[in-house]
Amino acid sequence: MKPINFCPRAVIFDMDGLLINSEHVWEVVEGDMLIARGVQLNQAIRAQFIGMRMGDFWRGMHDSFHLAEPVEDLIAEAMQGMVERVGTEAEPQPGALALIDFVVARRIPCAIASSSPMPIIDAVVGAHGWGEVFALRVCGNDVQHGKPAPDIYLETARRLGVPPEACLALEDSVNGARAAVAAGMTTIAVPDAAHTTAEAFRGVTDYVVPTLHEVRAALEDCDFAAV
Repeated sequence: MKPINFCPRAVIFDMDGLLINSEHVWEVVEGDMLIARGVQLNQAIRAQFIGMRMGDFWRGMHDSFHLAEPVEDLIAEAMQGMVERVGTEAEPQPGALALIDFVVARRIPCAIASSSPMPIIDAVVGAHGWGEVFALRVCGNDVQHGKPAPDIYLETARRLGVPPEACLALEDSVNGARAAVAAGMTTIAVPDAAHTTAEAFRGVTDYVVPTLHEVRAALEDCDFAAV
């Protein structure tokens, strides 16, 4: 990764695949739903919609797999499955706890900006005791357009009271990274190997690292008192 040379006034975290390794949970829930309908999950099709809001995801899945039920019913079923499982089955990603400790120690404002519905975000935050750290949580349903549109990042910056260009965004998906870059934020991609590669971010952001440990190291020399 090329040097960032940027000290953010706030850090905005994606959640699924970035803070926690939840992609395998999503895949099981979604796969079970498709199997129950006599359909085999196609990973190449699924990958197109990763990082999007649940509604946008299931509209894509509904059309791609020619599912009979209304999209709203699929969303409700997927949300129930995730709320029941994600808190106990998804662990923090490598470097997540160290980075959280880092930003808390330096009193850097931070937030979650996730495409997941709020009940899923709350289940994760509650399970890991992150309520005070991520007091501000913005979900995909809070904005008009989901990722890769910039709306969720612009809204999160607005609620933080920090200009978008002064925020650092952390993303694991290409759709999420496109959203943050479109919002004008310095964006570091931490590709989740469960669904993407570093190469996929070429032309999206120049900042791509293997884990959140490298994000912490990149911020180590920042003088946050001066920003």
